[in-house]
Amino acid sequence: MNSMSWRQLLIEPARPDRIRGSTRAPWLAVAAVCVGAFMGQLDASIVTVAIPSLRHDLHASLAGVEWVSLSYLLVLVGTVAAVGRWADMTGRKLLYTYGFIVFTLASLGCGLAGSLTVLVVMRVVQALGAAMLQANSVALIRTAVRAEQLPRAIGVQGAAQALGLALGPAIGGLLIGFGGWRWVFYVNVPAGVLGVAMAWLLIPRTRVRAPRARFDWAGVATLLPASAALLLALSLMAQHSRSSAATALGLVLLSACLFTAFVLVERRTAAPLIDLTLFTERRFAAGIAGGMLSYLVLFGVLFVTPLYLEDAYRLGPGAAGLLLTVLPVGLGCTAPFAAHAVHRFGATAAGATGMGLVAVTLAVLAGAPANRGVLIAALAVAGVGLGLFTPSNNTEVAGSGTAQQAGMVSGLMNMIRGIGTALGVAVAGATYALGTSSNGRSSTLASATDGFRISVVVLAVLATASAGLAISGGRSRATVATVRAR
Repeated sequence: MNSMSWRQLLIEPARPDRIRGSTRAPWLAVAAVCVGAFMGQLDASIVTVAIPSLRHDLHASLAGVEWVSLSYLLVLVGTVAAVGRWADMTGRKLLYTYGFIVFTLASLGCGLAGSLTVLVVMRVVQALGAAMLQANSVALIRTAVRAEQLPRAIGVQGAAQALGLALGPAIGGLLIGFGGWRWVFYVNVPAGVLGVAMAWLLIPRTRVRAPRARFDWAGVATLLPASAALLLALSLMAQHSRSSAATALGLVLLSACLFTAFVLVERRTAAPLIDLTLFTERRFAAGIAGGMLSYLVLFGVLFVTPLYLEDAYRLGPGAAGLLLTVLPVGLGCTAPFAAHAVHRFGATAAGATGMGLVAVTLAVLAGAPANRGVLIAALAVAGVGLGLFTPSNNTEVAGSGTAQQAGMVSGLMNMIRGIGTALGVAVAGATYALGTSSNGRSSTLASATDGFRISVVVLAVLATASAGLAISGGRSRATVATVRAR
């Protein structure tokens, strides 16, 4: 292939005239992004049900198999901000499309892996592809739709994510029963081919790019290990082992030092990986912090509820997972309609109301009698609250910065989401273990109920803090500077 052919691969193609001129063009672009959003969350949740099969078929230890999930999360969170910055300079459509190609090929490699080592390496490559998708998702929506359409578009994307999260365990169980754990990865291949085609044809070219500048490798060299150290510490905390406590504390201190170094590097860099002046904007800072707390609450509930159901009611993982789907289903059903609340009452009011509803629901659940019917209703209402909050919060954050920084903002949002997810598992797991081990109750039901209530109370407090941050954002309506790309 000659040099001219290679250059063609680095040029974003225009959409067909028929699509570009259609009144539905913005929503076709949103649909293309939703395929990636759905697959990203599906892949995050579907792998968890394959852990026992992986351990058996690959003759690996539980600690070794855990790296199938952990390696993916470490690489994704550590690189997504850098990819977002890179996309601002090179083109978001280009990186999104090639991200789908990398993700799809790596998924095929995961399915064909003959050893745990090969599987973990393929998961690392798959995470790089996922970072290329997630770093550009919100940025592509922001630049494809008009300002007044943004809350609804982000709500639709949120619904796609919730649907992928909800269906992951069920689809994973069916695929493993049908053909084994390899099909958990093979399912990404046809979806990836569809995603590449939709991205190439439906997503508009990047019309506003950040000025070309020397890439901030020093920022990457400090941010990546800082994020990895933090996530490893949270993973060790979630194991509730005394032997791992000292290691976790050391990793937290190391992470704090590296994050401090990252801030110092960014302040001295002409073209930083993350523009720290964004955090001087109250709406952005409050939105990022509130969003992280919301994911902490969401994944804290998703983590602790199956533990409670299995310990207290002896429900199997399948039954517990099925009951738990009412939360992401409630989120997914509400998110597309959150735009109406944002349009009428403003993003601040809608977001604060949604997270306030979550806080009240969890507080009531903590004091309610142990009853599965009450639990199902509470999970559904919490899902509705999160479905109202998430699009509102994402709209506020996505509108921050300039159009040239859309990828940076999108990447940072997804990085914070990953950290919030890990925090949710660690906090919920630690409080549940504390409640069940320190109450001295002889009944398993009573002990599990006490642990669950302590976890839920803590999560309710954090949901209240998230609602307070939504209020402190200070703006009643999202104002977003968008560029209509052709």
